[in-house]
Amino acid sequence: MSAEVQKSGNKKKGGKGKQKKMTVRVDFTPMVDMNMLLITFFMLCTSLSKPQTMEISMPSNDKDITEEQQTKVKASQAITLLLGSDDKLYYYEGEPNYKDYSSLKETSYKPDGIRSLLLKRNKEAVRKVNELKQKKLNMEISEEEYTQQLSEIKNGKNTPVVIIKATEKSKYVNLIDALDEMQICSIGKYVIVDITSGDEFLLKNFESRGGLSQNVAD
Repeated sequence: MSAEVQKSGNKKKGGKGKQKKMTVRVDFTPMVDMNMLLITFFMLCTSLSKPQTMEISMPSNDKDITEEQQTKVKASQAITLLLGSDDKLYYYEGEPNYKDYSSLKETSYKPDGIRSLLLKRNKEAVRKVNELKQKKLNMEISEEEYTQQLSEIKNGKNTPVVIIKATEKSKYVNLIDALDEMQICSIGKYVIVDITSGDEFLLKNFESRGGLSQNVAD
């Protein structure tokens, strides 16, 4: 950057001089060149942000594994989420009870809804994950060690298994919200499967407050 000062002035008759005026002109051309050099430097030396990905556990397609083995999980660890219409969310724990409509519970995508339930069921893993994150911040473990131990914690023996099923009337954002809760609650074992006729019966029976199961019993 450079500056030039131009002076101008005229003399009056009688020997008295007129007050001189000063015009300042600043040349910013060198500054533009410097900015371009800095931008180029940071582009070459700064790594671009990596895209965020979400790991989704899907059922196995192994032909040697039967369908019953693919979906069978320990009843005490299983939580099934049913994504309904109008942003409604339902769940049941363990195996479905078609005779008792109250076995299906209604909740929400809010922090005091499904998140509260998952954090309670997975509190031990959540505690270990938070401790592991602190170790990483303190540079006590490497990135590879963090990734390996995180996977082991999330997929531990006593961690819950979440089965996500969306109805035809649910919204795409509902599925995204449900998957977000898996990450927030450190759920490592979850799958997305098609909704069954039994699940649809549970929803209709819930809406009728047990009317369908009562008709079947009669």
